[in-house]
Amino acid sequence: MTTALITGSTAGIGAAFARRLAADGHNLVLVARDTKRLGEQATELHDRHGIEAEVLAADLATDEGIEAVAARVSDRKHAVDLLVNNAGFGNKGLYLDVPMADELKMLKVHCEAVLRLTSAAAEAMRERGRGGVVNVASTAAFLPRGTYGASKAWVVQFTQGVAKDLAGSGVRLMALCPGFVRTEFHERAGMGTDNIPNWMWLDADKVVTAALADLARDKSLSIPDPRYKALMGVAKVTPRGLLSGISSKTGRKYGPK
Repeated sequence: MTTALITGSTAGIGAAFARRLAADGHNLVLVARDTKRLGEQATELHDRHGIEAEVLAADLATDEGIEAVAARVSDRKHAVDLLVNNAGFGNKGLYLDVPMADELKMLKVHCEAVLRLTSAAAEAMRERGRGGVVNVASTAAFLPRGTYGASKAWVVQFTQGVAKDLAGSGVRLMALCPGFVRTEFHERAGMGTDNIPNWMWLDADKVVTAALADLARDKSLSIPDPRYKALMGVAKVTPRGLLSGISSKTGRKYGPK
Protein backbone atom coordinates (compact mmCIF):
# COMPACT_ATOMS: atom_id res chain seq x y z
CA MET A 1 0.00 0.00 0.00
CA THR A 2 1.26 3.48 -0.85
CA THR A 3 1.25 6.41 1.57
CA ALA A 4 0.02 9.95 0.94
CA LEU A 5 0.82 12.94 3.15
CA ILE A 6 -1.72 15.77 3.08
CA THR A 7 -1.24 19.16 4.70
CA GLY A 8 -4.33 21.02 5.83
CA SER A 9 -6.07 17.66 5.88
CA THR A 10 -8.91 18.30 8.32
CA ALA A 11 -11.10 20.52 6.14
CA GLY A 12 -11.99 21.46 2.60
CA ILE A 13 -9.93 20.17 -0.31
CA GLY A 14 -7.45 18.53 2.06
CA ALA A 15 -10.21 16.52 3.72
CA ALA A 16 -11.58 15.58 0.30
CA PHE A 17 -8.16 14.28 -0.73
CA ALA A 18 -7.99 12.28 2.50
CA ARG A 19 -11.43 10.72 1.95
CA ARG A 20 -10.72 9.80 -1.66
CA LEU A 21 -7.22 8.42 -1.10
CA ALA A 22 -8.34 6.39 1.92
CA ALA A 23 -11.25 4.98 -0.10
CA ASP A 24 -8.73 4.00 -2.79
CA GLY A 25 -6.70 2.09 -0.20
CA HIS A 26 -3.82 4.47 0.46
CA ASN A 27 -2.34 4.87 3.92
CA LEU A 28 -2.26 8.47 5.09
CA VAL A 29 -0.18 10.96 7.02
CA LEU A 30 -2.58 13.72 8.08
CA VAL A 31 -1.08 17.13 8.83
CA ALA A 32 -2.84 20.11 10.40
CA ARG A 33 -2.62 22.31 13.49
CA ASP A 34 -5.63 20.94 15.41
CA THR A 35 -4.58 17.74 17.20
CA LYS A 36 -8.13 16.87 18.26
CA ARG A 37 -9.55 17.13 14.74
CA LEU A 38 -6.61 15.17 13.34
CA GLY A 39 -7.25 12.34 15.78
CA GLU A 40 -10.96 12.24 14.97
CA GLN A 41 -10.24 12.27 11.23
CA ALA A 42 -7.63 9.51 11.49
CA THR A 43 -9.96 7.29 13.52
CA GLU A 44 -12.86 7.78 11.12
CA LEU A 45 -10.82 7.01 8.00
CA HIS A 46 -9.16 4.00 9.62
CA ASP A 47 -12.48 2.56 10.79
CA ARG A 48 -14.25 3.20 7.50
CA HIS A 49 -11.56 2.09 5.05
CA GLY A 50 -9.16 -0.09 7.04
CA ILE A 51 -6.14 2.03 6.17
CA GLU A 52 -3.39 3.29 8.48
CA ALA A 53 -3.77 6.98 9.28
CA GLU A 54 -0.84 8.66 11.01
CA VAL A 55 -1.28 12.15 12.47
CA LEU A 56 1.29 14.93 12.55
CA ALA A 57 0.30 18.18 14.25
CA ALA A 58 2.30 21.01 12.71
CA ASP A 59 1.92 24.73 12.04
CA LEU A 60 3.41 25.48 8.62
CA ALA A 61 3.65 29.16 9.49
CA THR A 62 6.62 28.21 11.71
CA ASP A 63 10.06 26.81 10.94
CA GLU A 64 9.48 24.05 13.48
CA GLY A 65 6.28 22.95 11.76
CA ILE A 66 7.85 22.95 8.30
CA GLU A 67 10.90 21.04 9.56
CA ALA A 68 8.72 18.38 11.21
CA VAL A 69 6.79 17.71 8.00
CA ALA A 70 9.94 17.88 5.85
CA ALA A 71 11.51 15.22 8.07
CA ARG A 72 8.49 12.97 7.59
CA VAL A 73 8.41 13.23 3.78
CA SER A 74 12.19 12.62 3.75
CA ASP A 75 11.91 9.40 5.77
CA ARG A 76 13.36 6.65 3.57
CA LYS A 77 12.13 3.82 5.81
CA HIS A 78 8.51 4.99 5.81
CA ALA A 79 8.23 6.42 2.33
CA VAL A 80 5.68 9.02 1.29
CA ASP A 81 4.55 8.27 -2.27
CA LEU A 82 2.25 11.27 -2.75
CA LEU A 83 2.56 14.70 -1.15
CA VAL A 84 -0.43 17.05 -1.26
CA ASN A 85 0.58 20.57 -0.24
CA ASN A 86 -2.90 21.89 0.53
CA ALA A 87 -2.48 24.05 3.65
CA GLY A 88 -3.38 27.68 3.06
CA PHE A 89 -5.59 30.57 4.08
CA GLY A 90 -6.92 33.95 2.98
CA ASN A 91 -6.64 37.41 4.49
CA LYS A 92 -9.66 39.68 4.60
CA GLY A 93 -9.09 43.19 3.25
CA LEU A 94 -7.35 45.05 0.47
CA TYR A 95 -3.61 45.69 0.31
CA LEU A 96 -2.43 47.93 3.20
CA ASP A 97 -5.56 46.95 5.14
CA VAL A 98 -3.94 43.62 6.02
CA PRO A 99 -1.22 43.67 8.72
CA MET A 100 2.26 42.97 7.38
CA ALA A 101 2.65 40.07 9.80
CA ASP A 102 -0.34 38.36 8.19
CA GLU A 103 1.02 38.95 4.69
CA LEU A 104 4.36 37.41 5.67
CA LYS A 105 2.61 34.47 7.31
CA MET A 106 0.78 33.83 4.06
CA LEU A 107 4.04 33.79 2.10
CA LYS A 108 5.51 31.41 4.68
CA VAL A 109 2.67 28.91 4.31
CA HIS A 110 1.92 29.29 0.59
CA CYS A 111 5.47 29.64 -0.73
CA GLU A 112 8.25 28.73 1.71
CA ALA A 113 6.50 25.65 3.09
CA VAL A 114 5.59 24.46 -0.41
CA LEU A 115 9.18 24.96 -1.58
CA ARG A 116 10.74 23.14 1.36
CA LEU A 117 8.27 20.27 1.50
CA THR A 118 8.27 19.74 -2.26
CA SER A 119 12.08 19.70 -2.27
CA ALA A 120 12.30 17.24 0.62
CA ALA A 121 9.71 14.92 -0.90
CA ALA A 122 11.01 15.13 -4.47
CA GLU A 123 14.55 14.26 -3.44
CA ALA A 124 13.42 11.07 -1.70
CA MET A 125 11.04 10.22 -4.55
CA ARG A 126 13.71 10.69 -7.19
CA GLU A 127 15.95 8.21 -5.36
CA ARG A 128 13.14 5.63 -5.54
CA GLY A 129 12.27 6.55 -9.12
CA ARG A 130 8.61 7.22 -8.38
CA GLY A 131 6.27 9.57 -6.55
CA GLY A 132 3.96 12.52 -6.97
CA VAL A 133 3.43 16.02 -5.58
CA VAL A 134 0.22 18.03 -5.86
CA ASN A 135 0.57 21.68 -4.90
CA VAL A 136 -2.82 23.29 -4.37
CA ALA A 137 -2.89 26.76 -5.92
CA SER A 138 -5.95 28.63 -7.23
CA THR A 139 -7.38 30.27 -10.32
CA ALA A 140 -6.44 33.47 -8.45
CA ALA A 141 -2.91 32.68 -9.67
CA PHE A 142 -3.93 33.95 -13.12
CA LEU A 143 -5.45 37.21 -11.90
CA PRO A 144 -3.74 40.31 -10.46
CA ARG A 145 -5.36 40.25 -7.02
CA GLY A 146 -2.82 41.02 -4.29
CA THR A 147 -0.69 38.79 -2.09
CA TYR A 148 -2.99 35.76 -2.23
CA GLY A 149 -3.02 35.67 -6.02
CA ALA A 150 0.70 36.42 -6.19
CA SER A 151 1.54 33.59 -3.79
CA LYS A 152 -0.57 31.14 -5.79
CA ALA A 153 1.02 32.34 -9.03
CA TRP A 154 4.38 31.45 -7.48
CA VAL A 155 3.06 27.97 -6.66
CA VAL A 156 2.01 27.43 -10.28
CA GLN A 157 5.27 28.70 -11.80
CA PHE A 158 7.40 26.80 -9.30
CA THR A 159 5.51 23.54 -9.74
CA GLN A 160 5.52 23.61 -13.53
CA GLY A 161 9.21 24.52 -13.61
CA VAL A 162 10.16 21.69 -11.26
CA ALA A 163 7.97 19.28 -13.25
CA LYS A 164 10.10 20.03 -16.32
CA ASP A 165 13.36 19.67 -14.39
CA LEU A 166 12.30 16.27 -13.04
CA ALA A 167 10.79 14.94 -16.27
CA GLY A 168 11.84 11.34 -16.80
CA SER A 169 12.74 10.80 -13.14
CA GLY A 170 9.48 9.08 -12.23
CA VAL A 171 8.43 12.02 -10.05
CA ARG A 172 5.28 13.82 -11.18
CA LEU A 173 4.40 17.33 -10.04
CA MET A 174 1.13 19.18 -10.60
CA ALA A 175 -0.35 22.52 -9.57
CA LEU A 176 -4.07 22.28 -8.80
CA CYS A 177 -6.00 25.50 -9.52
CA PRO A 178 -9.66 25.36 -8.45
CA GLY A 179 -12.01 28.32 -8.33
CA PHE A 180 -14.42 28.90 -5.45
CA VAL A 181 -14.85 25.68 -3.48
CA ARG A 182 -17.33 25.14 -0.65
CA THR A 183 -14.99 24.74 2.32
CA GLU A 184 -14.19 26.50 5.62
CA PHE A 185 -11.71 28.78 3.82
CA HIS A 186 -13.86 31.92 3.66
CA GLU A 187 -15.44 31.43 7.07
CA ARG A 188 -12.02 31.17 8.72
CA ALA A 189 -10.96 34.41 7.04
CA GLY A 190 -14.13 36.17 8.13
CA MET A 191 -15.26 36.60 4.53
CA GLY A 192 -18.91 36.61 3.53
CA THR A 193 -19.86 34.64 0.42
CA ASP A 194 -23.55 35.45 -0.13
CA ASN A 195 -22.71 37.61 -3.16
CA ILE A 196 -20.92 34.82 -5.06
CA PRO A 197 -23.18 33.28 -7.76
CA ASN A 198 -24.06 29.61 -7.32
CA TRP A 199 -22.55 28.69 -10.69
CA MET A 200 -19.09 29.72 -9.48
CA TRP A 201 -19.02 27.20 -6.63
CA LEU A 202 -17.27 23.82 -6.97
CA ASP A 203 -17.62 20.65 -4.90
CA ALA A 204 -14.41 19.62 -3.11
CA ASP A 205 -14.83 15.91 -3.83
CA LYS A 206 -15.32 16.56 -7.55
CA VAL A 207 -12.26 18.83 -7.55
CA VAL A 208 -10.17 16.00 -6.08
CA THR A 209 -11.51 13.44 -8.57
CA ALA A 210 -10.54 15.71 -11.47
CA ALA A 211 -7.16 16.48 -9.92
CA LEU A 212 -6.19 12.84 -9.45
CA ALA A 213 -7.26 12.07 -13.02
CA ASP A 214 -5.05 14.91 -14.30
CA LEU A 215 -2.13 13.72 -12.16
CA ALA A 216 -2.50 10.23 -13.64
CA ARG A 217 -2.31 11.84 -17.10
CA ASP A 218 0.99 13.47 -16.04
CA LYS A 219 -0.39 17.00 -16.34
CA SER A 220 1.57 19.74 -14.59
CA LEU A 221 -1.48 22.02 -14.29
CA SER A 222 -5.05 21.10 -13.37
CA ILE A 223 -8.00 23.49 -13.61
CA PRO A 224 -10.73 21.06 -12.54
CA ASP A 225 -13.87 22.44 -14.16
CA PRO A 226 -14.87 23.44 -17.72
CA ARG A 227 -16.29 26.77 -16.55
CA TYR A 228 -13.05 27.85 -14.95
CA LYS A 229 -11.01 26.47 -17.85
CA ALA A 230 -12.97 28.80 -20.14
CA LEU A 231 -12.59 31.78 -17.81
CA MET A 232 -8.85 31.26 -17.43
CA GLY A 233 -8.51 30.85 -21.19
CA VAL A 234 -10.04 34.30 -21.65
CA ALA A 235 -7.81 35.70 -18.89
CA LYS A 236 -4.66 34.46 -20.69
CA VAL A 237 -5.40 36.51 -23.82
CA THR A 238 -6.67 39.62 -22.05
CA PRO A 239 -4.15 42.52 -21.78
CA ARG A 240 -2.79 42.74 -18.23
CA GLY A 241 -3.89 46.33 -17.69
CA LEU A 242 -7.45 45.56 -18.73
CA LEU A 243 -7.43 42.31 -16.76
CA SER A 244 -6.32 44.13 -13.63
CA GLY A 245 -9.26 46.51 -13.86
CA ILE A 246 -11.74 43.71 -14.55
CA SER A 247 -10.31 41.59 -11.73
CA SER A 248 -10.54 44.43 -9.23
CA LYS A 249 -14.10 45.33 -10.21
CA THR A 250 -15.25 41.70 -10.26
CA GLY A 251 -13.54 41.01 -6.95
CA ARG A 252 -15.42 43.85 -5.31
CA LYS A 253 -18.73 42.67 -6.81
CA TYR A 254 -18.45 38.90 -6.46
CA GLY A 255 -15.49 38.32 -4.18
CA PRO A 256 -15.83 37.57 -0.47
CA LYS A 257 -16.73 40.57 1.66
